[in-house]
Amino acid sequence: MSAKNISTVFARFRSLLALALMIGALSLLSEHFLTADNGWNILRQISVNLCLSIGMTLVILSGGIDLSVGAILALAGAMAAGLLKQGLALPGSSLLLQFTTSGAILAAVIVGAAMGWCNGVAITRFQLPPFVATLGMFSIARGLTMLWTGGFPITGLGDQFGFVGTGFVLGAPMPVWIMTALVAVFMVVTRRTRFGRHLYAVGGNERAARLTGLHVGRIKVAVYTLAGALSGVAGLIVTARLDSAQPNAGLGYELDSIAAVVIGGTSLSGGRGSVGGTVLGCLIIGVLNNGLFLLNVSPFWQQVIKGLVILLAVAIDKVNVRQRDSS
Repeated sequence: MSAKNISTVFARFRSLLALALMIGALSLLSEHFLTADNGWNILRQISVNLCLSIGMTLVILSGGIDLSVGAILALAGAMAAGLLKQGLALPGSSLLLQFTTSGAILAAVIVGAAMGWCNGVAITRFQLPPFVATLGMFSIARGLTMLWTGGFPITGLGDQFGFVGTGFVLGAPMPVWIMTALVAVFMVVTRRTRFGRHLYAVGGNERAARLTGLHVGRIKVAVYTLAGALSGVAGLIVTARLDSAQPNAGLGYELDSIAAVVIGGTSLSGGRGSVGGTVLGCLIIGVLNNGLFLLNVSPFWQQVIKGLVILLAVAIDKVNVRQRDSS
């Protein structure tokens, strides 16, 4: 096998190889790592990040970025909790709408989708750079969350709502079922549908995609809307698991999401990557966090190590892009 072929194989399977090496090392360093309970714990912990990261994968594949996913998570979770506990008073009347658990869940997803749609419109209609548009939405969503909650947690949401974050179905945690279903759906969407093919075309070369007649603006709006809706799902899981909607929920989650996508092999230049790779990226971050915790590594060092891993992943992506452009 030639050096070029070896390099190609390594580039394709580097995330899987890194995960295998990490699992092997941590299994030797901690007797508590390679257990069934810890395995379920890791999967439960990555469920929120994976929901966010699927949406982030779609956004980055289209050539964009979304810094608002953590803030939208907080807003959607707070909306669901507030509607479930207090209902919604209609302005200018004495009517009070009461929400069932299903209604509150649906409302959270709709709120997330609406915030994402606003991102897409700002980027396509008003030609704002994705970084600026989503940074603005980050601030808007955080402010709306504080206004909705008054700066205080909303607690006591009931067992039926809590089942979304803490329940078990056939022996597996409910968040694991949710993320598994989402992974399956979006793997099909990105690889087996016309929308998926158009998404890769837009991210690979937006000008060429536009010249072939693709509705680039509609595709981008759809991508950001889906990312917002998935942030809403993540917000439901966080809120249900804690039985509390925290006004500052999701702080820093956008960084973990971007890291998982890049580590999973999706190019920041757009047009190249997969949902399957993002799953591996989330697992790598989840295993790394879990292993460092079991080894009693300081939380401050954990941040340093995670940052180094992100820099390494981005550096590898840039090298791959240069090699692809030169070939």
